[in-house]
Amino acid sequence: MLMKPHRWKYQVLPATLTIILLLVVLSYGQEGPTQSSNKSGQSREIQKVSVVAERFNFTPSKIKVKEGTLLEITLTSDDTFHGFRMPSAKINQVIPARGRGSVKVVFDAKEKGSYAFECSRPCGAGHTMMRGVIIVE
Repeated sequence: MLMKPHRWKYQVLPATLTIILLLVVLSYGQEGPTQSSNKSGQSREIQKVSVVAERFNFTPSKIKVKEGTLLEITLTSDDTFHGFRMPSAKINQVIPARGRGSVKVVFDAKEKGSYAFECSRPCGAGHTMMRGVIIVE
């Protein structure tokens, strides 16, 4: 069935607008600047790290960061669903199974110390051993 020319042009505009809107939504949240400003207007360093959850391990399981830095952690899984929980920072995030994308969490390294993280989603026999630490120096 052929469309009449005058009707076709009214269908192109909504389709074009839909595609543009979709591209804007998909691009939201992509990699941004590597500095952030706090309330006083001072720039803060952002450290980015990728952590892979797999077979009862986080890789890396030990992350070092300077005091005052924002730590952006990109979490992916190489097998099943996992969790990333940091009780001291009130972070608890599901990590999608392999092939289903990644998630990001941000940890504000305000004070020196060691901050433990663990898998919060039962993932098998070694689940309780799936732990790591962020060391703020």
